[in-house]
Amino acid sequence: MEYFEIVEHVPDKSGKGFLIAAIDFKDPKFIRVLASEEPKAYTNIAVNGNRAYFGEKEIGTVVDRKDSSQVKVSTDYDIKYTGGYSLDGKTVYLDEHFPKILRVEGKEISTEESIGLHHELPEKWLSDLGYEYPHAHEIATGIEKKYVESKGVTWKGYCTEVDKNLRLVYRNTLEKSPPSLDLAPYLYCRDREALKEIRESK
Repeated sequence: MEYFEIVEHVPDKSGKGFLIAAIDFKDPKFIRVLASEEPKAYTNIAVNGNRAYFGEKEIGTVVDRKDSSQVKVSTDYDIKYTGGYSLDGKTVYLDEHFPKILRVEGKEISTEESIGLHHELPEKWLSDLGYEYPHAHEIATGIEKKYVESKGVTWKGYCTEVDKNLRLVYRNTLEKSPPSLDLAPYLYCRDREALKEIRESK
């Protein structure tokens, strides 16, 4: 049995029930379930194969599933926003100058895991499903937070270390941007200077 945290549910367009989006933040893994009933008091959903359950009650079927096993993390490029993803979602990017390991409160945190696989990747999954960038970013930040806290450090301590490096990366002039970088975050933020720099450095 696998367990996922529900991040959103909406009525299914067919009128047959509810479409539930849920994430296992540890791996991470993402599913969508077509359920016969609304979660209401439930915050988690259990899955066995393609069958989904609230508690012991079977309530629906998994209709979409994604995980990080087929995704590559690349640190070969300059990324203005530190992290990013390819248009096809098969590659997650982390700026080559950003530390691969952050030392936070006496512990080591892999940024390929925390930023790459536990923020950028879920953000891409959600964006591809039609979530607007701010909403996808907010959910992805929550997933990153859960992952970091599961490693025994505080979110505040982690963010302090991340922010130091974010500012340094953003100030760098891009020299080598990935040709397949998804520009959706930059377009949403209307960051014209960053977009110009990215396009000139491909």
